[in-house]
Amino acid sequence: MIGKLKKGASFGGCIRYVTGKDEAKILASDGVLLDTNAEMAQSFELQRLLNPSIKKPVGHIALSFKPEDKPRLTDEFMTKIALEYMQMMGINDTQFIIVRHHNTDNPHCHIVYNRINNEGKLISDAHDYRRNEQVTKALKSKYGLTYGTDKSKTNTRKLRNAERAKYE
Repeated sequence: MIGKLKKGASFGGCIRYVTGKDEAKILASDGVLLDTNAEMAQSFELQRLLNPSIKKPVGHIALSFKPEDKPRLTDEFMTKIALEYMQMMGINDTQFIIVRHHNTDNPHCHIVYNRINNEGKLISDAHDYRRNEQVTKALKSKYGLTYGTDKSKTNTRKLRNAERAKYE
């Protein structure tokens, strides 16, 4: 299990991406109208207005698991892990959707959340890459998920700066 962290400015673009894949399925949500992509984006945008000075209010995390874990990763189990991940990362009291994709061999889901919480405060991203590493390691251990052993199979083109440096 790995977590890939991103921040962005467009809720609409992020929502179109995560819901636009074949067989994309919304597993969980809070505080978001789900009827259409436009309603989802509008829900997020309204809360964004509580703190308009934040230029990148979109939080987007892809949680990806090893193919060996696929038989165990029911929608319910993946949702449980994603919600626990969010709690451990300090992503709470805010709007979110969790969307599962089936477009790769690696089971994965996307968490889209509002970095502006329900009180209008910015959710801290201090040391989020280090926390992400610690949280994914703790969840792998807790749930007996497969650890990656062969870094040569890692597609480094898809990694961000800090993550890519570990493989170079």
